[in-house]
Amino acid sequence: MFSRRPGLSRKWNKPIIHAALILITLFEMLPIFTTVLISFKSQQDITRKPPVLLPCDTSEKLIDLSACRWSVEGYKRVLAPKIKPDSLLGFELSGNMVRIYLVNNFIYAAAASFLVMILAGASGYAFSRFKFRGHKVLLTGIIAITSVPLLTNLLALYQMVISFRKSGLPFDDRVFIVVVYIGFYLPLSIWIAKGFFDAIPKDMEEAALIDGCSPMAALYYITMPLAMPGLLAVALLAFVGVWNDFMAGYLLIAKNEYKPAMFGLYEFLGQNILNLQVLAAACIIIALPVIILFLFTRKSFFKAMVEGGVKG
Repeated sequence: MFSRRPGLSRKWNKPIIHAALILITLFEMLPIFTTVLISFKSQQDITRKPPVLLPCDTSEKLIDLSACRWSVEGYKRVLAPKIKPDSLLGFELSGNMVRIYLVNNFIYAAAASFLVMILAGASGYAFSRFKFRGHKVLLTGIIAITSVPLLTNLLALYQMVISFRKSGLPFDDRVFIVVVYIGFYLPLSIWIAKGFFDAIPKDMEEAALIDGCSPMAALYYITMPLAMPGLLAVALLAFVGVWNDFMAGYLLIAKNEYKPAMFGLYEFLGQNILNLQVLAAACIIIALPVIILFLFTRKSFFKAMVEGGVKG
């Protein structure tokens, strides 16, 4: 009989796990890498048969880096830069994607995520620190609401929008869509915020009260700074969710100039269904702000996923 060697098993487990993670990451990155490549290709290189991965082939070599035919035609058509001497940079981006849709996207995502952070922070603190009648029932109801997808409620929301428009009362599609986003992302955010407040010992607040702080001062100077990473994570999760939404913005907003970036991509799809480099460039431009945001705030994202999920 051969004896087991635990040390040898552990020695091989780590490289195998790392290799598996690298393979999974490369597989997940393949669509993104392909989209980036297509966005820098010309139309003739995209439609070539047989297709080539890099537009760097010649009649003599399959890959010749000195002969690469990279193109920014797709980005030019999306951004539509125009010379404007009186502007800061000497030009302006006149494309609807940048001038209208991305601006709307940022307004909706920023407003909704900020209000979700405030409301979830207040609700999460109340559920974490106070025990009142119906405490468990409300928490159960809130987590049950998170299981209902936004798509299920869109028909009712659409009928509600039509009724508001016909009522003659002051109504703004932009305010309504922000309220819809808040209602959709708030329940899960309350649970995440509650998880972070549960991780903060009550003794710290009680010590501040003994030292002469008022309850509001203890909350402001002690609890909120410790909970701020969690509240920031709540805001980031809501921001990314609103940024990537298509159906709600498409159905609940009437005017095209108020629609979000995903509608702009849908519009590009109708106009450039054969120009894949334009669609790929639009996809990269829409995804780039979220990618940059994630790179700078990834620790808060991971902290929200782990602590909010475990403690909630």
